[in-house]
Amino acid sequence: MFTGIITDVGRVLTAEQRGDLRLRILCGYDLSTVDLGASIACSGVCLTVVDKGEDWFSVDVSAETIRRTAPDLWKEGARLNLERALRVGDELGGHIVTGHVDGVGEVEAAARVGDSVRMTVIAGPEIEAYIAAKGSVALDGVSLTVNEVEPISEGVRFSINIIPHTAAETSFSEIAAGRKLNIEIDVLARYIGRMMELRR
Repeated sequence: MFTGIITDVGRVLTAEQRGDLRLRILCGYDLSTVDLGASIACSGVCLTVVDKGEDWFSVDVSAETIRRTAPDLWKEGARLNLERALRVGDELGGHIVTGHVDGVGEVEAAARVGDSVRMTVIAGPEIEAYIAAKGSVALDGVSLTVNEVEPISEGVRFSINIIPHTAAETSFSEIAAGRKLNIEIDVLARYIGRMMELRR
């Protein structure tokens, strides 16, 4: 489990296709405190540490994960938002994030408003019912508050604001139209949606 508060931005050093895709990720963590088998969210995807060095760790990314997540994350040079798993007693500064991606969205526009960036995202119909104004959403693992929501023919359009601190501490410092994003809906919305499905 995670909070959506990013604690490092890593970079993919190597991407080697084996049975699964093995990534080696450069990071700033003290890896003496990271055990093999530990979970680290990589741009919103919960992955398992399978090897590590002084300033890098490796994960295996399955074909299923690649199929369900934003393209271009799993290649050499890609920047990844990193968050270590939540520990009992840690501050829950964002919202509860599981590291399971519900869909992929696309940045429609990113425009500066004051010191912040207002980002508009388009997502498909599988996401539409779970996005609510003033609710929480995780984009590439970052906990954000939804400003406005608009249903459209291909799904949903919603907007969020990225404040300067968030931009500086995440991969969103380089956000632009056309970028694909991993979307994780709020876990409470997921369970409420499932209960409504069963009632129908």
